[in-house]
Amino acid sequence: MRIAVVGAGGVGGYFGARLAAAGHEVTFVARGRHLEAVRGSGLLVRSPLGDVRTPPGSVAGAVTELDSADLVVVAVKLWDTEDVARQLAASELAGTPVLSLQNGVHKDTVLGRHLPPESLLGGACFISAFIEEPGVVRHNASLQRMVFGARRPEQESVARQLLQACVDAGIDAELSADVDRVIWEKFVFLVGLSATTTAVRQPLGVVRSDERSRVLLREVMEEVVAVARASGVALADDFAERQLAFCDTLPADMTSSMHNDLEHGHRLELPWLSGGVAGLAAELGVPAPRNRTVTDVLSPYVLGKPSGA
Repeated sequence: MRIAVVGAGGVGGYFGARLAAAGHEVTFVARGRHLEAVRGSGLLVRSPLGDVRTPPGSVAGAVTELDSADLVVVAVKLWDTEDVARQLAASELAGTPVLSLQNGVHKDTVLGRHLPPESLLGGACFISAFIEEPGVVRHNASLQRMVFGARRPEQESVARQLLQACVDAGIDAELSADVDRVIWEKFVFLVGLSATTTAVRQPLGVVRSDERSRVLLREVMEEVVAVARASGVALADDFAERQLAFCDTLPADMTSSMHNDLEHGHRLELPWLSGGVAGLAAELGVPAPRNRTVTDVLSPYVLGKPSGA
């Protein structure tokens, strides 16, 4: 496959490099020092599953530099989604199938403001990876999973192609006939983990072992389930409780990318995580006091370390 990966960070960098190593034609879109490093030396992925490095030069500085692809994978931070959608709509890639592996449930709505709905596949990924230094992505643990699927019959061919490409690359991948439910299921866990680890400023082990922060984790996730159900997504009544039990099986030192970003003074995806839940809850008339409070508490840090802090 010819795949354009917009965003060469932890998610896009890892999966794109694995696909490239399997012989697929992958071109990254990156910027800044990361762009220059990948352009000069390729992208190195350090992973417990084996390191891989892409060839130098398979990278562009903007979507407008790309002329064709079988699939576009969007893996930028959520605040860049609108800009990427506009660039895609004005580029040679307009109309190309698009798969967002970004966090949250708002991503495809934003992309759909500029791109034809028939181009948008649905998908989610499960991985812990980040840019360790320019040109280098670090993959933590062994989890590296993608779930995706067609929303329309005309998308089924490219979805099957991607599944085979992932199999070629050793990526744990699955086609889903109900991919929007999968996206919401991930969102429940993601919001719970990001809200609590960032608000408490501690990894998951601390959050789940303290009586009161454990309740916070459960109630944050319960609110997301309520919003999903009000949105027409049939999550089970006990889904949050099952996700809490899943949290008990995870490493104690596990944390969220939002907690990482807070610790390093970086911008936060809060408006699309707990903030996004609070906003949707208000629109749907569903209470979400825990997510609203987390949003209020973290609000000064949304654009990075506050000035004077």
